[in-house]
Amino acid sequence: QVQLVESGGGLVQAGGSLRLSCAASDTILSFNAMGWYRQAPGKQRELVASIGSTGRTNYADSEEGRFTISRDIAKNTVYLQMNSLKPEDTAVYYCNARRTVASYWGQGTQVTVSS
Repeated sequence: QVQLVESGGGLVQAGGSLRLSCAASDTILSFNAMGWYRQAPGKQRELVASIGSTGRTNYADSEEGRFTISRDIAKNTVYLQMNSLKPEDTAVYYCNARRTVASYWGQGTQVTVSS
C-alpha cells in the first residue's frame, strides 16, 4: 500500500509563503502523476497543481504564477511552493498519486491564511 505523508502546512499571514512536502513510500516515477488538491470548508476538493512522470506540470488557473510544484526524485518527494498567499487559499491540502488502476491520498495538511 502506497503511503503519502504531507507536511509543511500552518498559519501564515496574507502575502506570506509556505512550502508543502509530500513524501511517498514508493518511487514517484512509478506514478502517472502526482498532484496537490485542496478542500475548503463546505467546498469540493479541487486540483491545485500536478506533475506528470515526465515532469510536465499543470496548474489551476487561479494559482498559476503564485504556486510552483516540483519534485525530488531521489527523495521520492513532491513539493508545492506557495507564494503571495491569500485568505481564500485557506484549506486542507492533500497530496495525490495516481496510477492507471489506483489513486492514493495523503492525510492532508491544514493551511490557514490570515488577513
